[in-house]
Amino acid sequence: MVEKVIKPHDPRDPEKAQIVVEGADHRYREIRIDNTLNDANGQEVALKPGAPVEVTVAADREDTLKK
Repeated sequence: MVEKVIKPHDPRDPEKAQIVVEGADHRYREIRIDNTLNDANGQEVALKPGAPVEVTVAADREDTLKK
């Protein structure tokens, strides 16, 4: 979920969306990303506080190890 939107001190910097990651260790439960995204039509959009989001972790096959 988007916990809050952080306005930059310098207007040339992008605004950030702080996202709470459910189930993560306490020290790592929040991540911040640039709050500039594109919708399915290529239009620039931004996340709103309280918005549910899905975080996906992806890696190329050659960047992984077999366990």
